[in-house]
Amino acid sequence: MLKIGKFNQLKVGRSVQFGLYLESDKGDILLPNKYVPKGTQIGDVLNVFIYTDSEDRLIATTLQPKAVVDEFVALEVKDTVPFGAFLDWGLEKDLLVPKREQHRPMREGEVHVVRLCLDYRTNRVIGVAKLNAFFNKNTKALKKDQEVDVMVYGQTDLGWMVIINQEYSGMLYKNEVFEPLTVGDIRKGFIKKLREDGKIDVSLQPQGFQAVVDSKEKILLALKDAGGFLPYHDKTEPERIKATFQMSKKIFKKIIGNLQKDGKLTISDKGIHLTE
Repeated sequence: MLKIGKFNQLKVGRSVQFGLYLESDKGDILLPNKYVPKGTQIGDVLNVFIYTDSEDRLIATTLQPKAVVDEFVALEVKDTVPFGAFLDWGLEKDLLVPKREQHRPMREGEVHVVRLCLDYRTNRVIGVAKLNAFFNKNTKALKKDQEVDVMVYGQTDLGWMVIINQEYSGMLYKNEVFEPLTVGDIRKGFIKKLREDGKIDVSLQPQGFQAVVDSKEKILLALKDAGGFLPYHDKTEPERIKATFQMSKKIFKKIIGNLQKDGKLTISDKGIHLTE
């Protein structure tokens, strides 16, 4: 069955002056000459993306869109019109986000995370920026400390809203983020807490024992790279520690205290010194 808005394996049926017609259960679909792989023969099976052209006719391409139907993706707004906005998704025909599907008015040059959907009335692939309806609220498949992929899709007073594994919504709290983030950024994250209401707290740093191990290694490596001394201690301003080590001052103090107990470093009023 043909899947519009996704890749399909289709057989080359016939050749015309302007391209190849590929066979499908929806009828023959044109693959224009500019997308035909060199050496293609009648009877070959091609992996092609199917969508509709400017006249709403099904058409095939070998170009790689930035996402397919049922995926979340961050895209830049190329143009706006009274009925919606057009976003660059890697194909010649831009992706329409209808005005009714925008959570707020989109402006040219902005980056928005959208869900690619198929409008079954027209067979058009459209973008939807109202994302909440697509998130899975059942988090039983996730577990604490699990490593996940996260995509930033918005910001609140608490921190950054993220999409987890293309399926769930979560929150990165701003007091635990030690690097600049913007909409569309993709990072590795870790499940910090699974709440009873289905909400998920995530962190960009490992949790538990692994977090301690990684933090110790980060500080020791920084000391070695600096020749054995760094001008940071328990009186150093929190922002300086955050900028240098990507960790809170509270964690930094705990880690250097542990390293001192282990005999790995010493702490003075000038900074931390690597033990020879």
